[in-house]
Amino acid sequence: MADVIRPFPRSSDQPADDRPDPVERLDETTEALAVLRDALTGEEDLDEALQRLAETAAKAIVDADAVTVSVLKLDQTHTAAATDQLLVEVDEKQYSADRGPCLEAARALTVVRAVVGEHLNEWPEFESAAAAHGIRAYLSVPVVLPASERSEAQHVGSLNIYSRTAAAFDPFDESLMRLFTTAASATITSAQRWQRSRKHIQYLEQALESRAVIEQAKGALMAAYECTADEAFTMLVERSQRENVKLRQVAVTLLKTVTRSGEPGNG
Repeated sequence: MADVIRPFPRSSDQPADDRPDPVERLDETTEALAVLRDALTGEEDLDEALQRLAETAAKAIVDADAVTVSVLKLDQTHTAAATDQLLVEVDEKQYSADRGPCLEAARALTVVRAVVGEHLNEWPEFESAAAAHGIRAYLSVPVVLPASERSEAQHVGSLNIYSRTAAAFDPFDESLMRLFTTAASATITSAQRWQRSRKHIQYLEQALESRAVIEQAKGALMAAYECTADEAFTMLVERSQRENVKLRQVAVTLLKTVTRSGEPGNG
């Protein structure tokens, strides 16, 4: 993944010597990733997983004052997670203007750093919103799901890191955030897999429930009309088609009639 290299002057309020050394920063990021890994159960839905990712990233990067997660869905971008809801406005201004560092990172699949005040002509909407919230530096890192046997690599969103320090986010921070994009890929994949599995289970449960109700209704018809199981099922199907109602609902209605009157309704 190539980087967009932008001038990133260090402000006088944070000399280079004041920043933690790389080893300390790497240790903090490694610890945060371990917490993220241990916390994920595979049973979280996607929004919960992304929120946990944002919160963990905010703790791992020394200059991060807030983190948001932008997600692409059906050609539309939205903020799915944020550690500071007020800063979602900065993301949304970029979406509505169709330009900004977040969208540049998404489209070019590159890490984008921006110092607020240096891109007034390029991203005026972002500049205005960021300045209004006291943001002085911004780092956006694309999140890409790895290719599999069934699909190509897919860009699904970006991690957006906000800082109120102009000198925030050096190249080492960019390398650290690549660790988070790797973790994000695993997080999203796990959440999506859980959601698919949960839906399959729900469909199976519904099918089994419907089958049980239909079998009970067939039994009621067989007892009332002394017919075979196939004949009882045909009666249910014909009523379903005649009334344009799902077969399960026909069975439920029939059983309610039996409960109330002691004998099934007319087939």
